[in-house]
Amino acid sequence: MAALFALPAAAQTSAAADTDAQAQDAPAVAGDPVAAARLSASADRAGGTEGGDIVVTGTRIVRPNNRSAAPIVTTTSADIAAQGATTIEEVLNRLPQVQVNSEQNFSDSEGRQRIKLRSLGYERTLTLIDGLRVGLANTVDVGIIPNALVDRIDVLTGGASSVYGSDAVSGVVNFVLKKNFEGIRLDGNYSLYNHDNGRSAVTDAATRAGFNAANGLTNDGGRSEISLAAGVNLFDNRVNFTSFINYRHSDLVRLVDRSNSVCEVVQPTNQSPLACSRASYTPAGTIIPQAGARAGQVLVNNPAGNGTFIPINSGPAGTSANPYDDFAYQRPFDRVNVGGFLTAEISDDIELYSNALFYRDKSYNTLLNRVYSYTAFGSDPYRVNCDNPFLSASQAQTLCGANAGRAGQFAPLDVRYRFDGLPLVQQRFTNEGYRIVTGLRGRGFNDVWSYDVAGMISRARLDTIDVPFAQYDNVNRSLDVVNVNGTPTCRSVVNGTDPRCVPFNAFTPFNQDIALNRYLYGSASGGISTRIPRLLQFVGTVSGDLGKYGIVSPLAQQGVAIALGAEYRDEMERTDVNDIYIQNNGGQNQRFTQNILEANAELQVPLVEDHSWTKLLQVNTGYRVSKYNRLNGKFDTWKVEGIWSPIADITLRGSYNKSQAAPGVGAAAGAANIFWNQGFYADPCAPQINSANPGGARLAPSASLQQCRNTGLPDNLYGSASLICPDDRCTVREGGFNLTPESAYTKTFGVVLRPRFLPGLTVSVDRYLIDLRDQLEFLNPNDWLNGCLTTGNDYFCRGIIRNPGTGTLSSSPASSPATGWVSRGSTNGYKSQSHGWDFQGQYNVGLGSVGKLDVGFNGTLTTRVGSQGAPTITPRDCTGYFGNQCGESLPRWAHQMRTTWILPERWASVSLNWRHRAGMPLDVYAPADTGIPAQPDSARRDQYPGIKAYDWFDLAVTFDINKQMTFRLAANNIFDRDPPIVPDSRARIGLLRGNTIMGYDLLGRQIVAGVSLRM
Repeated sequence: MAALFALPAAAQTSAAADTDAQAQDAPAVAGDPVAAARLSASADRAGGTEGGDIVVTGTRIVRPNNRSAAPIVTTTSADIAAQGATTIEEVLNRLPQVQVNSEQNFSDSEGRQRIKLRSLGYERTLTLIDGLRVGLANTVDVGIIPNALVDRIDVLTGGASSVYGSDAVSGVVNFVLKKNFEGIRLDGNYSLYNHDNGRSAVTDAATRAGFNAANGLTNDGGRSEISLAAGVNLFDNRVNFTSFINYRHSDLVRLVDRSNSVCEVVQPTNQSPLACSRASYTPAGTIIPQAGARAGQVLVNNPAGNGTFIPINSGPAGTSANPYDDFAYQRPFDRVNVGGFLTAEISDDIELYSNALFYRDKSYNTLLNRVYSYTAFGSDPYRVNCDNPFLSASQAQTLCGANAGRAGQFAPLDVRYRFDGLPLVQQRFTNEGYRIVTGLRGRGFNDVWSYDVAGMISRARLDTIDVPFAQYDNVNRSLDVVNVNGTPTCRSVVNGTDPRCVPFNAFTPFNQDIALNRYLYGSASGGISTRIPRLLQFVGTVSGDLGKYGIVSPLAQQGVAIALGAEYRDEMERTDVNDIYIQNNGGQNQRFTQNILEANAELQVPLVEDHSWTKLLQVNTGYRVSKYNRLNGKFDTWKVEGIWSPIADITLRGSYNKSQAAPGVGAAAGAANIFWNQGFYADPCAPQINSANPGGARLAPSASLQQCRNTGLPDNLYGSASLICPDDRCTVREGGFNLTPESAYTKTFGVVLRPRFLPGLTVSVDRYLIDLRDQLEFLNPNDWLNGCLTTGNDYFCRGIIRNPGTGTLSSSPASSPATGWVSRGSTNGYKSQSHGWDFQGQYNVGLGSVGKLDVGFNGTLTTRVGSQGAPTITPRDCTGYFGNQCGESLPRWAHQMRTTWILPERWASVSLNWRHRAGMPLDVYAPADTGIPAQPDSARRDQYPGIKAYDWFDLAVTFDINKQMTFRLAANNIFDRDPPIVPDSRARIGLLRGNTIMGYDLLGRQIVAGVSLRM
């Protein structure tokens, strides 16, 4: 029976390296030497003996001794099993080369899992399955791949566009899948979080705010995964069919289930204690008069029920509320994956291969059941009749003044009522998709040439079902209540305009009338936005060993190898939004297409082999030309690589390549299709709404006079009421910037050491320098405005076009105006940089009668994460910093080191993993030479100046009960380290409301149990 853990033949090449020093003299190890040593150890640990196809990430050339000139970080199936991860992103998040994220689980995402290398963006990381694209860039969901199906994951640093095409700027992530399985295998995992909620500055803040915090030991956040794989060989093993089904589930963990996230903490000033953010929606009912002596004051119904209003957050329970207490820290999801693989030897030289993957994922966010402020619908306040029987005399006097109790009189107000105790509303997400590949490969012409021709289609559907809103008209009708024979009754029931109306007593605390709640929502459903990306890819490659024709260097044994390829891609992205979604969020139906033609060539030229003065000297080159139907002209990418081993113990390697990321189909089409709309922003040079008193007098402009001059505004119009846009929604021009592909020039150089005096040790140190030019970025109106206001740079100010004479930023969208708008859309920026060092090591050593020891190390020293928005703007280096100016960025140093002891006969293994992240200060403390813009002293937070260095330890134990059963236990973050407290984290980096940032174990200690059955 073939093993499900069968590894590529590349791994077998060095299988004896840990015991035989002479293995150092082998001609070459396929791929990256450290990765190959890691694969060898993994194969030996699993007892794998059968090889498969040679797959080397970073080249299309097929030969048994490929060497990689760029470093490749490999994660093996054994590493994945030891971690007990449920999702692929959990596995990748541990790599120091990856910008950590949690899109599958956290509440502020669509539930997709994407990968971001080197902090350069999702769209610049090319994701592959067995060398072919997963799907359309930046829309892929790598959750299409269940963990149990992964043989290994290769991460190639830097560009590889000459081999794979667009998007391989920050690197390539290639998932190599298990195939050609015979038999039946069942894998199951279950994990939960075992966390001790302790006291902290956050819980102290919660106590002051009147919020209850979790305390003591808790077990929650259960995750389960089960996979069934079956395979069969037919027709004398010339045909193999393998299929699988996988199910994954995750339980809800709310922010309030962790003491350090019980409320969102802010620190208003440098030395002030932490305070909890509080909601304007309260269970006692928030009432904001819009007229009269108390207009704009935020009041609540007195929880004592005596018919009076008191100020919000004034003390009694119900007068204040946590706006995020039901948000998910880990949101529930259910995901099903199914798929199959077929290989068939048509003849000795022709093989048909095909595979299909399908997934469907459902998840949701729980949100509060509440009546939204009228401002969510427009500028017209709600209205209550002044003779409403629910109003006490005191309340009527506050809202209606002299009209209190008078029929036919109405008072404007805002109602923000939270129906605690009634079912929560849900924001739901459904992601599904499929990927089908079919191809032919083989060899011919006396085994000189090999070929591979494949077609792939990938299609996904991403449904976002938004939160339903209580309907504005229903709220207004339910507030218009009269007395009918002593019974409060909606006026619309009396006059017959809405017989279904249920009276809304918004002036009593803790209203939990389910009939009212159903009426307010009526038939309202969440708006639905559906995104459908689709990619067709056709790739043909011919690879030949020209040495068979005598094209060989006189100092080498191997000949020149060549690969010639052609590729066609057809991209489509469609967005469908229903009327409710448009009403609540805006948007429109769109469909964009783009196609690409490419041709490429690669050469491997061994110059010197097996001489006393040089073990190996080799040069690799590659070139690709691309033509996009939506872009002008052709674009080329290339690579030049070199490998030199003066002796078998030492290999020097280096590469220099140009890669590109072309505008995605949506961005390219959006840039060419210009249209206008209104919304997104108000003119910062006009009088501003007072958020504390929205109906009152306006405040001074938010921008200074000098800043407004930068936008082209004459001094005499500064602060003029004529600049106020209708409803404070100025005009936006969508698109209009001609786009070109961004280009990245990547240099890598390093050394690989395999000392013969220490058999089994392989170490590499590599420098990477990624310099991105003409970077593609999406700028919203406020990005153009803020950039122009603060810098006066033409790069930003060109996106702001005021109307001549009046200086306004408002024009009729229907007129396709030449002036009076701010831009929104994709454009080419200036440049970014990502520089650093990668350190890898693998040590496989026999311990005689007590077994073997494997030690794997992967670390990254980041020396620059920089950007420069325009030529005249000072470049900034955010390495090791996070905050308003740098976002999350990357720590200066991060690593993981896994040590595994394999007992004799492989009946058990014990594995300890050490993970480390260096400290990260807030960017407000960055010195001037970083170029990070100076911030005022008021931005300092000396009590929380940043994040200290963190270490985590993970322990995994594996037992082979017999040849058919393996049992696994693991504990990740065994010391239950809390994530760091970062006050104002949402204001500083966006998205998170958990008082921390990604990159840290957010939920505590994780306990994992798993079993594998082979039949």
